[in-house]
Amino acid sequence: METQFLNKINISVDNFVNWLKHYGETSYDHQSFFAGPLGGKAKALYYKKPLLGTIAVAPMIFCEAFVPSARRLFWKPMRFPIADAHYAMGFAFLAQVLNEKKYYEKAVHFLNVLEETRCSGYKHYCWGYPFDWVTRGGTITTGTPLITSVPYVYEAFEGVYRIDKSNKWLEIMNSIAEHAIHDIKDFAISPSASTCSYHPDDNKGGVINASAYRAFLLTSASIQFSDDKYWKIAERNLNFVLQSQQPNGSWPYAIDNVRDFVDHFHTCFVLKALAKIEKMTGHEGCRRAIEKGIQYYVNNLFDEKGQPKPFSKAPRLTVYRQELYDYAECINLGVLLNGRFEQLDTLVIGALEDILSRWQKTDGSFRSRKLLIGWDNVPMHRWAQAQVFRSLCFLLYQENALIINNQMTNSK
Repeated sequence: METQFLNKINISVDNFVNWLKHYGETSYDHQSFFAGPLGGKAKALYYKKPLLGTIAVAPMIFCEAFVPSARRLFWKPMRFPIADAHYAMGFAFLAQVLNEKKYYEKAVHFLNVLEETRCSGYKHYCWGYPFDWVTRGGTITTGTPLITSVPYVYEAFEGVYRIDKSNKWLEIMNSIAEHAIHDIKDFAISPSASTCSYHPDDNKGGVINASAYRAFLLTSASIQFSDDKYWKIAERNLNFVLQSQQPNGSWPYAIDNVRDFVDHFHTCFVLKALAKIEKMTGHEGCRRAIEKGIQYYVNNLFDEKGQPKPFSKAPRLTVYRQELYDYAECINLGVLLNGRFEQLDTLVIGALEDILSRWQKTDGSFRSRKLLIGWDNVPMHRWAQAQVFRSLCFLLYQENALIINNQMTNSK
């Protein structure tokens, strides 16, 4: 990547760090409309009685589409463990790129916060959402650990552990891995594959990115702790993900024939997990799935201008055109697979240019969504300020490593 472009990214990250310092570590969320008692009841009604529920949720949907700042009327700013984990990872990357202690200390700060905000009532370390999440399958109460959140926290502790080799972080990583095997359930779908539960009280499973997350976490733990018990479970979850890939290369959100939408960032979640597992193990099945998945991804999840689009198959009418989260995960995936797929590399550069030119505001934060009319400019840590920050820092980290490797090679 050209030095001039990397300098622009460095400036962007620096501006964001300054914004974060002044803005604070709590924020509203895209779920704020439904996180409180009023919105939660309306959403639950929508799932139970769609016609009546549509009338109930209409004011929230209208505000989401045309008055995003109205979130403050429905719920309060919150701290999100998944965002804290991304910030910890981002600052850990920065600490290594810039060799500045203040960024390492900031990463440690977020780890300390994560220690304090772990789910209570569980033997092992785990994290979830700080609000009651009303879903099609029922309400997931505050503090229920989610397998789609926990692996990010594992990565955050792992990222700082690589820097300081603290046994404290390693012990927490081990506890997280134990949570993933003891508190998350498995449901066999074939002799070689199992889907996992989304959380400890889930009795169905079937969400594909959930199994991908767990497969990655346990694969990493099997190597980190030299314990094959983690891989035995990870392999079955991985096989479920591989067997769930459609002939066209896509993955639906779930295999329940209800949540069969195909969207941008969940597709990235699956591909990222496969890319990480492939890097750790050389798994041939991952390689084949990635090649097929990327072909679908680049052909179906970008618009005619080459910009990330939310869905290739949408579940319902959407009130926005583009999503910050999609950009963040596009960049993350592109960094992981850099140099392997020319079309993907080109699209990632385009996404980066768009982020720096259209999405970052003068205060350093990023716009959250491109709406049907105008923008949602409410900064939300979980959706997806933290993810974009992490993705840009990850890119800088990988580019810095590439520069160092080239210098070492040329000096020989």
